[in-house]
Amino acid sequence: MAASTLTEVARLAGVSPATASRVLNGSARTPGKDIAERVRQAAESLGYIPNAQAQGLAKSSSGLIGLIVHDIADPYFAAIARGVQEAAREQRKMVLLATTGGGPAEEKEAVAAFAARRADSIVIAGSRSCREEDKDGNAELAAELDRYCRNGGQVAVVGHPVAGATAPEGYHVVKVPNQELAGRLATELAGSWDGEFVIVGGPDGLLTSDDRVRGFQEGLERAGRRRAEVLRSAFNRSGGYEAGLELAARIRARQPEGGDAAAPKLCIFAVNDVMAIGAAAALRSEGLRIPRDAAIAGFDDIETLRDFRPALSTVRLPLEDIGRLATRATERRPAGGDGEDGDGPEGTSHGGITGEVTLRRSTEAAA
Repeated sequence: MAASTLTEVARLAGVSPATASRVLNGSARTPGKDIAERVRQAAESLGYIPNAQAQGLAKSSSGLIGLIVHDIADPYFAAIARGVQEAAREQRKMVLLATTGGGPAEEKEAVAAFAARRADSIVIAGSRSCREEDKDGNAELAAELDRYCRNGGQVAVVGHPVAGATAPEGYHVVKVPNQELAGRLATELAGSWDGEFVIVGGPDGLLTSDDRVRGFQEGLERAGRRRAEVLRSAFNRSGGYEAGLELAARIRARQPEGGDAAAPKLCIFAVNDVMAIGAAAALRSEGLRIPRDAAIAGFDDIETLRDFRPALSTVRLPLEDIGRLATRATERRPAGGDGEDGDGPEGTSHGGITGEVTLRRSTEAAA
């Protein structure tokens, strides 16, 4: 059966198509109450479905929010997405999702697609990169975001600004104190762990990973400890697993025959929880136990950790709050507002995001 048209609704209600459109598409110019009710009854009887694009034109809003993440299967991004969805419901909007694998070229394509669909705002969650191979992709992404903002779009980026973005309005950054929190974690661990430290980090030039590595090294220095060795790997569970296999071989080589618990031990800091989970799985696959043979800590406190044993020490971030805050930052405000959110390409933090060091069984000193 063919869908009912606006013209058919107007004919049944005895009004012009323009009047029917103003009623059904949410125009600020509304006809009288009796006429509006007649149009709605006609639409209901015909099973008419309003055109979302027409509604967007009438309201100067599409009612859409674009969300760009690296990998929705990663619990970190899933938690942020829940926060974005909750804030979108508050605004009576729908969320469009794009997963990109973290490449700026793919993010640029997602921004262009959302802009073509007239999304009111775009939230981008995922570490920025300053690697040479991403230089051209960053420039293209920045240009696409600038074009989108110049046409009235609103953008919120979680973490770091997009390199090269220059839009003077409509651009927001929700900063996360990764470096500071990693430093606190290192200082607390150094107070109870006598062995060596090693960091499992993402690729050099991945800004979130680099911040956490830098902060952890600073925390060790403040505690009077030596800087940790850094192993670079993919910024995901597989990367953590590969690094864990390398560390397992080292631990095995150090252990006296019989696996004496008094052998020198490592405390491993993985710069996110999924890498820590991967590293722990690799250690277990080689017959090593945590924290008997090595301690391990992560960062983020993803929901998956509720079922992880031994309980993983980590830094707890309010991930859903970050998603909510990023979405609310892009909500259009009445003209003449106080502008306290700090629009602009340099960006400012919104709402003072913070976190909490949470030490658990995985870093307890072996008895």
